[in-house]
Amino acid sequence: MRFLKSFSPFFLSTLRIASGLMFLFHGTSKFFGLPQTSQTGTELMSVSGAVGAVELVAGGLLTAGLLTRPAALIAALTMAVVYVMFRLPGSVYPMLNGGELTLMFVFVFLYLSAEGPGPLSIDRMMGRG
Repeated sequence: MRFLKSFSPFFLSTLRIASGLMFLFHGTSKFFGLPQTSQTGTELMSVSGAVGAVELVAGGLLTAGLLTRPAALIAALTMAVVYVMFRLPGSVYPMLNGGELTLMFVFVFLYLSAEGPGPLSIDRMMGRG
């Protein structure tokens, strides 16, 4: 297992890039129809539109590894509010209220806000991170 530990920083970068892309795709779906989903056509001046704007901006920043810690914290807080407002009233159990992905985003982004971007990032290239 010591062998795998040596890859830990790169796994961190991979987690940031993958979660950032997934988050970004939620925003591109809402505003640009890429990919087309039931959320496509979201109005910017709505709660869903505000969340979509965070998904676009924070998702792009996280994917690139730019301003990783603040972007991850804002994304985590946004997803926590989404969970409380829209998922929790349905049920306390995430599997019943459909909030598993929302909660995963919360905790992954909290982790990234604490741990940083990993070595494959613009932040690290600029001496931050």
